Amino acid sequence: MIELEKAYDHSKVEDKIYKQWEESGYFNPDKLPGDRTEPYTIIMPPPNVTGTLHMGHALMATIEDILIRHKRMQGKKTLWLPGTDHAAIATQSKVEKLLEKEEGKRKNDLGRDEFLKRVETFAQSSHDTIVSQLKAMGASCDWSREAFTLDEQRNLAVRTAFKTLFDLDLIYRGFRVINWDVKGQTTISDDEVVYQERSAKLYTFKYGKEFPISISTTRPETKVGDTAVAVHPEDSHYKQYIGKEYDAEFCGVPIHIKIIADAAVEKDFGTGALGVTPAHSMIDAEMAQRHGLPMKQVINEYGKMTVGDDRLMGKKTTEAREAIVQWLKDENLLEKEEDITQNVATAERTGGVIEPLPKLQWFMDVHKEFTIPHSELSGIQAGETVTLKKLMRHAVESGQIKIVPERFEKIYFHWVDNLRDWCISRQIWYGHRIPVWYRGEEIYCNTTPPNGAGWEQDSDTLDTWFSSGLWTFSTLGWPSKTEDLQNFHPTDVLETGYDILFFWVARMILMTTALTGQIPFKNVFLHGIIRDANREKMSKSKGNVIDPLEMTTKYGTDAVRFALVFNTAPGTDMALAEDKIKGMKHFGNKLWNIARFILASVNKSDFQFEAKTDADKDILNKLTATVQSATQDLDNFRLHEAAQTVYDFTWHELADIYIEASKLQLQDKALQENTQKILLHNLITILKLLHPFMPFISEELWGKLKEAGLLQKNDLLMVSQWPT
Repeated sequence: MIELEKAYDHSKVEDKIYKQWEESGYFNPDKLPGDRTEPYTIIMPPPNVTGTLHMGHALMATIEDILIRHKRMQGKKTLWLPGTDHAAIATQSKVEKLLEKEEGKRKNDLGRDEFLKRVETFAQSSHDTIVSQLKAMGASCDWSREAFTLDEQRNLAVRTAFKTLFDLDLIYRGFRVINWDVKGQTTISDDEVVYQERSAKLYTFKYGKEFPISISTTRPETKVGDTAVAVHPEDSHYKQYIGKEYDAEFCGVPIHIKIIADAAVEKDFGTGALGVTPAHSMIDAEMAQRHGLPMKQVINEYGKMTVGDDRLMGKKTTEAREAIVQWLKDENLLEKEEDITQNVATAERTGGVIEPLPKLQWFMDVHKEFTIPHSELSGIQAGETVTLKKLMRHAVESGQIKIVPERFEKIYFHWVDNLRDWCISRQIWYGHRIPVWYRGEEIYCNTTPPNGAGWEQDSDTLDTWFSSGLWTFSTLGWPSKTEDLQNFHPTDVLETGYDILFFWVARMILMTTALTGQIPFKNVFLHGIIRDANREKMSKSKGNVIDPLEMTTKYGTDAVRFALVFNTAPGTDMALAEDKIKGMKHFGNKLWNIARFILASVNKSDFQFEAKTDADKDILNKLTATVQSATQDLDNFRLHEAAQTVYDFTWHELADIYIEASKLQLQDKALQENTQKILLHNLITILKLLHPFMPFISEELWGKLKEAGLLQKNDLLMVSQWPT
């Protein structure tokens, strides 16, 4: 008999157990015991190398580890492939801030090469921290296959993807209005724009005394770039003006305005007339294209005016606004000034205000028809004419990709239907350089540089989401036709937060279907955002952040993991308080005490038993129901329900009822041996059921059963057979 210590001490167990797992080699699918043929693959959403893990990462790691441990025990050839993301804009801006704070220098003081060395050093140190933290969370991933979005293998994949899409005419360079981050000095995609509610003023005025129509705007400074006023074709107020043209001098700047009719104008909103600024609004740029209007840029990359006299030229947009409003008042052209609330576009990473500007950039064409070179997609043949938008819609609409919870499918389709061409170039130094070279009028695109002198590579880098869009197949060796790619792709599950459904999930579907003719994953499992006890978003400024590593030190990793999935349905935000984690530590202690009692009471292990009493029948029936229910729930991504079921059975049915009944049965010679076997059977089964959720304590107790000679097979719990 083995006697357990009175209380479970996680600090003595976790490092020791993780080392056992690593030394076993079982994180690697090629080294798993038995004849496993059916693969089960999860590619880890790569955490950004900008810092340390937060509770969202801890939730991601926990959910994926639960899924992978469950399938490993079900006999699948499981691969959970880990990695990290270079997160270009986020990492570069972090290093720029550190450089300025610690040395009082800017990146240009160092030059591109020296600055990139600093970024790489920072990224490596952050990567090492993240890996050690993932291990502390019990993540059973195959570290031998670890990938980084900016390593050499991924770099080749990115260059190959760019070249392939360029040759298919799906990547082009064009002069278009984009989102310009004035603070970060780079373009950003529509999905990286964060709208902040701010108070503003809405001004209603005319361009000049002779101009017949009033317009309203919150940005009078852009009106020096207007080339038209748009009205609804059926608006009786303005029908007589459609097609007419007017000249005016607006705060010293000559403007030429044409009155156009466009159905996109809301005739009941404001004055029903819209000043069209093609160079400083994406919507206006599209309208200008429809009507053949000129584009007149009046604001530069630094958010300063490029036209006008001393009142405007070189002034920041906010100063120019004041000057123009003053001029409108002086000229008696201002009709109304109202206080309103508006959504201001800001950059997600830098917080800077977005200035829509016309710039020469690289884009991915999501509307262009092309012939798909190869396809394993059901319903789409190789050689068929498709668009990227069609591929993205088809992959989910056809049921080849299932989104959990299902309600997010509608949101996904809405986003795909409204998708604009994707601006993929960024004006930053850190990231994948665009594989295009120029020499005079010549342009060369390939995975390797051109031969000959005088070629200069494009200085821009690619949007981070371009490289992470290739993640499921680039991590498995693409563009080479590797065994891993053949065996483990498409992957089984992509598990991530619902907040990056468009940033990342949709782009992975776009890139994978176009480049490999496959889906990237069969299931998308979306988790919610972790909030504090008052359902407020956690943030350092609010001081309500719960640090997962602090909690694992205090209560043990198993308690943190169980608290994260307990009562947490997919796609639903979760309120997390320290008390919940503390409660799960009590549950771990309960499990320890159950095992302590059983180990002290049992010395039989031939596993043949029968239901001799009502208590026996009841516990065995309930155990069977628990196994069936938990298995079904895990197979269908209802992790919270599986956790609840196993928790209830362990605490209430086994500990509160059967163990109490067994104390009498163990004193009865006729029932003693059978009761011991039933107790042992229950303990073995609940350790297996709890292992995906609470791997450390369950593996430790499994080891104690091995020491006591109470197991049939002498292997780790992590590869024992899932109960059926």
